[in-house]
Amino acid sequence: MIKKLFFLFGICFSLVSFSIPEKIEKKADKVISKFLDTENFQKKTITISEALDKKTASEFTNGNLFSISSKGSIVGYGYIGNAPSKTATFDYLVLFDPNFIITKSKVLIYREEYGGEIGSKRWLQQFDGESSKSSELKYNQDIIPISGATISVRSMTKAMNNLLQSIAVLQKEKAL
Repeated sequence: MIKKLFFLFGICFSLVSFSIPEKIEKKADKVISKFLDTENFQKKTITISEALDKKTASEFTNGNLFSISSKGSIVGYGYIGNAPSKTATFDYLVLFDPNFIITKSKVLIYREEYGGEIGSKRWLQQFDGESSKSSELKYNQDIIPISGATISVRSMTKAMNNLLQSIAVLQKEKAL
């Protein structure tokens, strides 16, 4: 009996500890609602096996990849990620159309004193239209640097490249 309780506690703890924090989820939902111009949408987690997840550069094991439906049909997909900045990390959301082409990206929480400019709509629009078929984005060529945010810009660029490459792997493996 005690072993069963510890086992159940362990499973519950692992499920809670690897989920997206509520504050980040709420911010993401607000962005999705505004982008879709509706509050009537549903998110459904896309489950990726651990074996397949290990083949990707992005992590998909904690419910951070999901489909977005409205009025019974899929209108797009979303991904919530976390990337390093100089001394902390920042959380971001990437929205895709049904063909996995980026339609919007948004920095949800930035935890540094400097470099928050990467959250500007104008800067983030550089990623719009990119897909798993796009070539790798290069800092200072495809992606404009920001003075005082070099580490965050490079980190976001790397995170987006990893995400797009990972989506390509999932598509190739017919997981999407």
